[in-house]
Amino acid sequence: MLTRNGLLEAVPEDRRDALAALSHEVTYEAGARIFNEGGPANRFWVIRIGNVALDVHVPGRRSPVVQSLGPGSLLGWSWLIPPHKWHLGATAQTAVQADEYDAAQVRALCADDPVIGQAVALYVAGIVGGRLRGSRQRLLDLYGPYGSGADL
Repeated sequence: MLTRNGLLEAVPEDRRDALAALSHEVTYEAGARIFNEGGPANRFWVIRIGNVALDVHVPGRRSPVVQSLGPGSLLGWSWLIPPHKWHLGATAQTAVQADEYDAAQVRALCADDPVIGQAVALYVAGIVGGRLRGSRQRLLDLYGPYGSGADL
């Protein structure tokens, strides 16, 4: 069963086909490196099937996983915000099937159609905000004297 694509659902129904036309299906085997921190953020994905680990580069150490993404998740937001470099790295934890988008084409569509542009920008901003809240909670759980309080 394939998962819904929240990015497409964020765009008004009468404009979804224009955005969907810029995607194609890709697959990654478990363990495949999808992108590296600092590399060019020239595409992004919506995961249909499988799980992807986001990690951060730590010199001299194995890159720790900071978040795992599953079906329906947007993989990558750095493509939208200059300088278009990945802030994290990503590896397929399981076999992954995803819709891949060319970032330059999507940015051009957003510039040409402000309705799509606003919908995409708000969707990505919501994703970034949610991930920041999740990171804050994890940091509090690790380093806060009483944790995040999320279990209370």
